[in-house]
Amino acid sequence: MIEVRDVKKWIQNGSRKVEILKGISLNIPAGQFVAIVGASGSGKSTLLGLLAGLDTPSEGEIWIDGTPIHNLVETELAAVRGRKIGFVFQSYQLISTLTALENVLLPFELNVEGNGLNQARALLESVGLGERVDHYPIQLSGGEQQRVALARAFVVDPPIVMADEPTGNLDSSNGRLVLDLLLKRNNQAGTTLVLVTHDAEIASQADRKIVLKDGMILEDTLQRDEPTVLAGPEREING
Repeated sequence: MIEVRDVKKWIQNGSRKVEILKGISLNIPAGQFVAIVGASGSGKSTLLGLLAGLDTPSEGEIWIDGTPIHNLVETELAAVRGRKIGFVFQSYQLISTLTALENVLLPFELNVEGNGLNQARALLESVGLGERVDHYPIQLSGGEQQRVALARAFVVDPPIVMADEPTGNLDSSNGRLVLDLLLKRNNQAGTTLVLVTHDAEIASQADRKIVLKDGMILEDTLQRDEPTVLAGPEREING
């Protein structure tokens, strides 16, 4: 599903080249839940942005579901992102002038033919926000905004979901709800899940943990061979 071949990323600061990633190679099969961890500055968010096509590598190749995204122009990249990848940001990135329903609908309207209204409503219901569809982001708590962002990431049924510290701005209760929703999607829909986190507990639940240090892979551990399953009974989400 995801193949990375000797990817490097650097930025030029005057005459000085600052290396962020120093040669990353990895393969992520379909349906796997991968946690990418490491200290601040290790390159994990940069790597996730490259995998999602939000940035391009300075050198190397990235293949998403058979498509080489490292040499695509922006319009082609946007098409791949729109159909293949759902991305969840730590800071939600909802559009303030759109309602929860309109925020969720947006990727569908941009990338899929037909009417996604029923799909968007069903997703908001599934994340416990069925009665908040007409609310604007400013009227929602942080946990509710992140669940809107999850529904938005799921709306086109992408084969891959990527999340950059999706629980980082949430309290433990809301963080647990968000993680459960991501794991449920991974388990029930077979979605490939790639998640950047500082949380050791979250990383321990992944099928695979990749540790970055100084722009290189320090450790790549397969923690379980079988798909992740939710621990304990499914909880009711009350908003």
